This record gives sequence, structure tokens and C-alpha cells, in this order.
Amino acid sequence: MTCAALTFAGAAQAHVAADPKQAIAGSYQAVVFRAGHGCNDVHATTAIRVEIPAGMAAARPQPKPGWSLQIERASPGAPVRAVTWTGLLPADQFDEFAILFHLPKEAGTLYFPTIQTCQGAVARWTDIPQAGQTGRLEHPAPSVTVTTPEPAAPSAGHHH
Repeated sequence: MTCAALTFAGAAQAHVAADPKQAIAGSYQAVVFRAGHGCNDVHATTAIRVEIPAGMAAARPQPKPGWSLQIERASPGAPVRAVTWTGLLPADQFDEFAILFHLPKEAGTLYFPTIQTCQGAVARWTDIPQAGQTGRLEHPAPSVTVTTPEPAAPSAGHHH
């Protein structure tokens, strides 16, 4: 039973995860997409493609030494639809791929369907929960929960 539990826990963990998990609505926030290892733990990663959800005012990827960067747009000047880094990451190593976002002003959860291409394999971290769905997703898309800012506390000692 322990072996089965460990297998399930490993399968449920996203191999590409977003950090931080929460950010403030309307803010600029760098989000790091972390590839924890190669596909099936044996195939080196050769590309990471992150799809950008609608409603982002800006998405600016960080270049990585040794990796090429492609920014996809519907047309010149249009919002970024996806970012792809292409390079080589051995299966037994991890790396981080960052994008600076101007987040929407509304609270909610943003999902970033991500495709991890490897030598001889592809991992699609693209599952997004549907309304009313319970249980874990097999290949969850990285996500960030956007929250509204806390109202400022009244200043002590300031009276009208």
C-alpha cells in the first residue's frame, strides 16, 4: 500500500509549477515556472511552452543564457499568447523560467497550460479544473490565485 500511495502522490504533483501561488490583482508580478525534472524522470527537457491566459495587460519573459526564446502573439503589438524557451535541461536537474506579468484587476485563478517537450517524450501540464469538479487532476496546469488587496488599516493617532 505504501508503494501505491507514493506512486499516486508522485503522479499528482505538477512537474512544472508556478511560484508564487498567490499575487495581488492589478500588480506587476514575476512568476517562475519551475521544471522539477525531465519527462518520466529520464528524458532531458528541450522546450518549455507556457500559454498566457487572456486578460494579462503585459507578459515579459526573462531570457535564459543557453536557451532561445520565442514570444507568440496573434499580431504585432497584440498581447502575448505564449512563451517558449528552447534549450537543454538534463532529466536529473531542475530549472526556472520567469515571466513578469501585469495581472488583471479582478480576483480569480489564472491557469498557465504548459507543455514540457523532452527528448523522446512530451508532458502536457494542461489540465484545468472544471466547475464542480472534485479530486486531483492528473496533469494540472500551473496556476496563480489573484487576490484583491487588503484595505489599508486606519492610521493610529490620526483623528479628524
